[in-house]
Formats: sequence, C-alpha cells, structure tokens
Amino acid sequence: MYVEGFQKKPPWLRVKTPSGETWKKLEALIVRRGLHTVCREADCPNRGECWGAGTAAFMILGDRCTRFCRFCSVSAGREGRPVREEEAGEIALAVKELGLEYVVLTSVDRDDLPDRGAGHFASCIGAIRETDPSIKVEVLIPDYCGAELERVAAAGPDVIAHNVETVRSLQHIRDRRASFDKSLCTLREARGLLQGRGKTKTSMLLGLGEMQDEVLSAMEELRGAGTDILVLGQYLRPSKNQIPVVEYLPPERFSFYAGEGRRRGFSLVVSSPLARTSYHAKEAEQNAETRG
Repeated sequence: MYVEGFQKKPPWLRVKTPSGETWKKLEALIVRRGLHTVCREADCPNRGECWGAGTAAFMILGDRCTRFCRFCSVSAGREGRPVREEEAGEIALAVKELGLEYVVLTSVDRDDLPDRGAGHFASCIGAIRETDPSIKVEVLIPDYCGAELERVAAAGPDVIAHNVETVRSLQHIRDRRASFDKSLCTLREARGLLQGRGKTKTSMLLGLGEMQDEVLSAMEELRGAGTDILVLGQYLRPSKNQIPVVEYLPPERFSFYAGEGRRRGFSLVVSSPLARTSYHAKEAEQNAETRG
C-alpha cells in the first residue's frame, strides 16, 4: 500500500510531459478558437498521451464551475462565465480541422443557468452532426434529469456519461447538491431515453478511502440502473487545495475490479491507475458496442 504523505507516488503513476507536433497543433488550435478542454482544466494525467494522438475532450459552458467538489481542480464560483453562443460552431470547425472521428464533450456545472446548460450541449452535438453525421459523439454531463436530459438525448449522442465519482459513504467529497442517488437517477433516465441507440457510462475514482465491498456494492447499483460502461481510476491530488490521497492502489487491484465488473454484466470495464472517463473513449465505445 502506498499512502500519500509517507511515500512517493509509485512508479506506475509516472507520466511523460506532453510533447510532439500533434500536441503542439492541438494546443494552438484550442487557444486560437477560444476553447477549453477538461484535459487542461482538470490537469488530466493522460494529457500527453491523448493530445499526442490528436484526441481531446472539449469542455463547454466556460471554465468556471458552480459546484465546489473537494477533489477537483477546476476553478469554481457562484456564477459561471458568460456562455459563448459561437462555441458550438467553433468546436465543429475544430473537429473538422483535426479530422476527428470521435468527439467527447464535457462541461463544468452551470447551476446558474435556467436549463443548467442542457440546451448548449444539444447545440454543440447538433453542430458536430451538421459537420459530419458519421462522427461519434460522447457527452459527459452534469446530473441532468427530466427535460434537461431529454433535450440532450434528443440531439442523438452515441454515449451519455455521468460520473458518480465515488462510493456512497464518500459522497461528501462532492458538492452538497450532488448525491449517489441523484447520479443513479441520471444514468437510469439516460438508459431509458437512449432506447438501445447508445451507451451509458460512469466513472469512479479510487484511493479515497473506500472499502472493497463498497466498490462492489456500487457496481451492483450501477448495473441495476442499466449502466453499460464503467471506468475506474486512481485519484491523484491536483494540489494542496484538494483532499489528500488515502491510498495508491496497485495495478493488480484494478485488474481485480475489472474482472468483478465484467462478472456483473458491464459491457466494458476500463480499470487502471490512470484511467479517466474519456480515456481511450473511442476504443471503449467500440469495444462496448461489440460486446453489448
């Protein structure tokens, strides 16, 4: 067991600094079009690998979140920044310029907006579809429900993802407006709205102090809600402003959880120390489609 504060990060968590021509091109394009990516804003450990392969998860609705989760490094405030109406078109142009076949759209939470940003999600999906209907679109959404979720689903995403983040007993690390039950409701409703035309997906961070039986229990509940794809990754403390890591799980523990997830019926389980929701998203969706 590796415990933060007593031992250095284990060798399996060392990542390369972003580099390469493809990475530089993507960086320049994002800046030029005034876009944001969760890769940068959340300091994702896979940024070098994904950007080097020309893949990115676009973060819409600004870079300021209205929720204050204790594990997240994205800037937060009571109000987000003004929504850029041209953002949907800029993302579509960026997708075309990069020649992407698979696009991930995520966002900050926007509780300050009447529809919490659901309409903007739909606009961005629509703009990408107009560019090329064959492009696969995955959305990682806030805890939408009812009309909000219906609007996103009606735009036709191929994957609707929403993260429960952690087990039930540790939900207090999320903003008080979030909960395991609310997230289950989002995933359950998404499953019904997709009607077999797409997949649902969620992610949990491990190493926050969860017990093994709690992880397995969470798997049972997520499958009960019809969740197709499960992603499990190691929590890495972005800075001293976030909660500390309780434990660094070894790769074999992630392999164990992957087997348990498959045994419980997930069409795909992505489980490794550096896995994140949109990590290898295209491959994950294709594999889930094959196994589903």
